Amino acid sequence: MAKITTATLRKMKDNGEKIATITAYDASFAKLFDQAGVHAILIGDSLGMVLQGNDDTLPVSVDDMAYHTRSVANGVSETLVIADMPFMSYATKTQAYENATKLMQAGASMVKMEGGRWLVDTIEGLVERGIPVCGHLGLTPQSVNVFGGFKVQGRSEEQAADMIEQAKALEKAGVQLIVLECVPASLGKAITDAVNVPTIGIGAGKETDGQILVMHDALGISFSYMPKFSRNFLVDTGDIKAAVELYIKEVQNGNFPGPEHTFN
Repeated sequence: MAKITTATLRKMKDNGEKIATITAYDASFAKLFDQAGVHAILIGDSLGMVLQGNDDTLPVSVDDMAYHTRSVANGVSETLVIADMPFMSYATKTQAYENATKLMQAGASMVKMEGGRWLVDTIEGLVERGIPVCGHLGLTPQSVNVFGGFKVQGRSEEQAADMIEQAKALEKAGVQLIVLECVPASLGKAITDAVNVPTIGIGAGKETDGQILVMHDALGISFSYMPKFSRNFLVDTGDIKAAVELYIKEVQNGNFPGPEHTFN
């Protein structure tokens, strides 16, 4: 299989092919996921919770992210590598440019940023400077203290309409991918239909263009709890590589996520 790029994912959306993505934090798992056929790997700031044992993602630093991005990139030959920009690492455009550069130099092919229209100028500047950006709407974990916890977002008509407009604004600014986290399935579909770039859901229903899971959730080894939107694929297979291959298959044939993993 040829190296997967953002153009590959865009073509998959256009062809109605589902995109399977997962988080990874080291070379060994990255190589396994790459060989299993995962389309994109996210080095998530979720490492603050699943690796470091924190209650949220806020303590994660740019240096943490660069270290793990470098590790993952060393294990990948074909899969697209996306790195999270951690909390307050893109509060200003100057910060964003400097910190995104560190992650790209560590081996990322794209950086991910949480937020809507307030990021438009920053995204435009990054894209102009050759740094691809993945957006992230819905439950944005870096804003957990604003939300008052890890709660489903976009349930009211007003909130849903605003999120659709924010997705359009992100696309216009130049993002090439949008993660939708913990939103009603109907909103996940509405945003997917409203933009031309691929959408990747996590707790956003099965009508998004693809899915992402934290690897520890997908393998049933999470530090704290199993989110409603996740599924333990290891319990069905007893083998890590087979579990990942099953995850990819279930995403692509539309069996995952099921109703039990979906918010209404």
